[in-house]
Amino acid sequence: MAADHPPPGRLERWRGAAGWWRRRSLRVRLTVVAAAVLALGLALSAWVFVDVLTRALVGTIDEGIHQRAREAVALSDARRLDGPIVTTDNTIVQVISRDGRIIGATGNTDRLVPLLSAESRAAALAEGGGRFLDGRPYGIPGVLRVTVLSADNGTTVIAARSFAEVQGSIRAAGHVLLIGTPLLMVLLAAASWVVIGRTLRPIDELRRGATEITGTARSRRLPVPEAHDEVHSLAMTLNDMLARLEDAGARQRALVSDAAHELRSPLASIRLQLEVALNHPEGQDWRETAEGALEDTLRLARLAEDLLALARMDEGRPSRREPVDLNELVSRTADRYGIAADLPAATLTVTGDAMDLGRVLTNLIDNAVRHRTAKVAVALTHADSPTPRTAEITVTDDGPGIPAEDRERVFDRFTRLDTARSRDDGGAGLGLAIVRTTLHAHGGTIHLTDASPGLTAVVRLPLT
Repeated sequence: MAADHPPPGRLERWRGAAGWWRRRSLRVRLTVVAAAVLALGLALSAWVFVDVLTRALVGTIDEGIHQRAREAVALSDARRLDGPIVTTDNTIVQVISRDGRIIGATGNTDRLVPLLSAESRAAALAEGGGRFLDGRPYGIPGVLRVTVLSADNGTTVIAARSFAEVQGSIRAAGHVLLIGTPLLMVLLAAASWVVIGRTLRPIDELRRGATEITGTARSRRLPVPEAHDEVHSLAMTLNDMLARLEDAGARQRALVSDAAHELRSPLASIRLQLEVALNHPEGQDWRETAEGALEDTLRLARLAEDLLALARMDEGRPSRREPVDLNELVSRTADRYGIAADLPAATLTVTGDAMDLGRVLTNLIDNAVRHRTAKVAVALTHADSPTPRTAEITVTDDGPGIPAEDRERVFDRFTRLDTARSRDDGGAGLGLAIVRTTLHAHGGTIHLTDASPGLTAVVRLPLT
């Protein structure tokens, strides 16, 4: 049998209502939900209050008529029913003999007709407690609360009291709740609207602050609320993110500016050589011109490769993650420069990109060879500090070294010291920047120390 599905019209109306609800603002939805919960809570509280009040008043009446019935039972058992029964709280009392005659009663009730028939009296005795009785057939307006007790010789005692006062009290309480509950709900809903609006105001200020931030803005931050709550934490986190993005943008702009400056020099040199050769072809050595243009072209190629390497390594992770034998990598790279590397007996292996790590060693040895006086030393060791399972590579030259205050600055992009300002000899100033970026992507570090004389580059990589 096919499954039951709601009619298309009803389904569309339900979807429309759900869509309308989702399109409301957060403040409206929270206020409506809070008001609905408050209304439910107030209605439930009012119902519980009326029920508890009713039970309490009925219990009070039951206790009073039971006490009067007990007094009448005592009089009947003592055979002292020689006159009308007197009560001080307007309670109706009838004492009925075994044969159904009223042998004693208060002055406010009929002495001929019992309030309850014999069957009703028997049922009331069996059930115990009180019951309600319509008093109009007995000339008593309203509802009565009745209880029945038994005395000696088959005598029964009926005690009753009007329930009108209790009904009036309950009705008055109901009217108060009927009028007060909606007013209280409206007040609480209005308070919720104000409180929720004040709670969401910092978020709205964050939104307005975010709309004012543009791609060309400088040092823009979102407003931070004074209260140390979740919105404050969100604003602080977003401001930290904006600071990081601003720093990244500044580095990117600096890189583009420096790259444009570096590219302009070889391009201008190539253009100048070609223009001179074309304007004075009769006195031009075309081979020398081609060699000069080729040299500048190679500089451009190296700069482009370095920039691509930086862009790739800025992602923060190597392009490949595979085991790399450092013994073989260090030995092979040092051999290309005619240097005998000092290697450990055990094989040291790291995880990463062998080509990128080879570029690191090549850049370090290139710098050492360029600035050496007589020799360059390359060594690979196993270091237990600063963390265990670390490989340490050192490249040492005996050149002039680098002043202590410049040993961190040389890792910045396009940085050249006074002794290496020549673009032909010192490169574009990206070598050490590539080294540090590559090592950070592999979880490693690098720092420079004094070799007296010369300089030592210390590389540390976590072993696999």
